Amino acid sequence: MPGIFVKTIRVGRDAIDVHGHVNNQEYLRWMEEIAIEHSSAQGWPMARYLETGASWYVRSHTIEYLRPAMLHDEIAVYTWIAGMTDRKSPRRTLFVRCAERRQIVAQSETLWTFVNLATGRSIPISQ
Repeated sequence: MPGIFVKTIRVGRDAIDVHGHVNNQEYLRWMEEIAIEHSSAQGWPMARYLETGASWYVRSHTIEYLRPAMLHDEIAVYTWIAGMTDRKSPRRTLFVRCAERRQIVAQSETLWTFVNLATGRSIPISQ
């Protein structure tokens, strides 16, 4: 999957926690959503994975929160594939506030593992 995929999110009220900033769970949700959208844009929507009987499972997430995102902030979310082995692929995601000198709000990496859906076991990534 070549290139960097970008989408813009406007932070809504449902993303805000009791501390008045974006809840940590929202970053995880956004990371998964943009990964699926990026895959779909490359011709691999979820239905195609299901047809093949294999898909990607998250092995781990790492998120570094640098600044709080707030209600109504416009956030540009960038994602890209950072590598590939025979069974795993790290994906990086960068969250950038569009206003205020384009500040990085958070950065993350997800390690994805390619899995046989019938067995739940890791398998080699097919061409």
